[in-house]
Amino acid sequence: MPRDVELLIIGAGPFGLALAAYAQHLGIEYLIVGKPMDFWKSAMPQGMLLRSRCDWHLDAKEQHTIEEYLRTQALTPSEIEPLSRDFYLAYAQWFQEKKNLAIRPTLVHSLSITEEPSQGFQASLEDGETLRVANAVLAIGMGQFKNFPPELVQLLPPGRFSHTGDLVDFAGLKDKRCLIVGGRQSAFESAALIREAGAARIDLSYRHETPAFVESDWTWVNGLMDNMVENPEWYRQLSRSEREEANQRLWTEGRLQLEPWLWPRIDHESVTLWPRTQITECQEMPSGELTVTLDCGSQLVVDHILLATGYRVNSLDQVPLLTRGNLLPRVDTHRGFPVLDRHFQTNIPGLYFTSLTAARDFGPYLGFTISARASAKIIGHAIKTHR
Repeated sequence: MPRDVELLIIGAGPFGLALAAYAQHLGIEYLIVGKPMDFWKSAMPQGMLLRSRCDWHLDAKEQHTIEEYLRTQALTPSEIEPLSRDFYLAYAQWFQEKKNLAIRPTLVHSLSITEEPSQGFQASLEDGETLRVANAVLAIGMGQFKNFPPELVQLLPPGRFSHTGDLVDFAGLKDKRCLIVGGRQSAFESAALIREAGAARIDLSYRHETPAFVESDWTWVNGLMDNMVENPEWYRQLSRSEREEANQRLWTEGRLQLEPWLWPRIDHESVTLWPRTQITECQEMPSGELTVTLDCGSQLVVDHILLATGYRVNSLDQVPLLTRGNLLPRVDTHRGFPVLDRHFQTNIPGLYFTSLTAARDFGPYLGFTISARASAKIIGHAIKTHR
């Protein structure tokens, strides 16, 4: 017989860990499944530095924070900022241990609604177990939403390009020539890491002006997240102009600026910036080289193309576990996103989405880990209230 689970948390990244810890605090029986922090381990390169600060921690109870972790290491924020990927992974591991989170290191193969909707969902795990679930939260992060712009991909020879989420070991680019398409933080930081790995030449092509290398100010976001807990509908209640203004402020800090510590690492003769350009043609030569033509008329000869094109929710069929069950056609969506109520719940009672998939209804902040605590509080209290 399937085992009964009150709350199944699908995904063991920052959003899943934050929710598991808060559910445990509320006395909700939960099971969290997934490979802990797998996206951070497998889709982010070693040596990567984060844009977030020490206040972007995971604990909705404000106990096991990054600053508390630093105290156990006799360190201060100024000594470790900007945070490294490896430091954040160490903090996440410490957080799991302190909260005593028992994570099932398997994946959900399929999730379906039962024939009697009042009985919830059935989840089939890849390790063979079947669960009967009252509430399911998809905290799947962004790994399944890599953005491959069709108009760009159709110009490129198959197998000669990769996404930044797939190419994280740059040793194979030593003495190679690499073209990076994209002009935001991931593109420039990839350029720095690839240069430091010994690449012969790096070109960056992007359609806009070169962003400014200035320190970002994220202090205002904490207040918004606190307000979200008090009024989860604040973002959707904004007028169109107010919403555009809120989005633009986040866009300015997160996209129109680059961290100042990046510039010295790419200010090198082997790195060339091509602002206000895009690829118009790409040919694979008999020698194996790629000849890339930009719309400014310049031609580049490269060995590999790296797409720093980010992550984008286009459709829920990008989530395999949903395509294998019966839920996908039953979930109300708008422009690819699930339509969520003020508690992150879909039109199917007991089915919740958080992280990037919640950005349509709760704002682009859901693409950043700073929103994990607010999301955990809102979902946790909703599940406890509707027991």
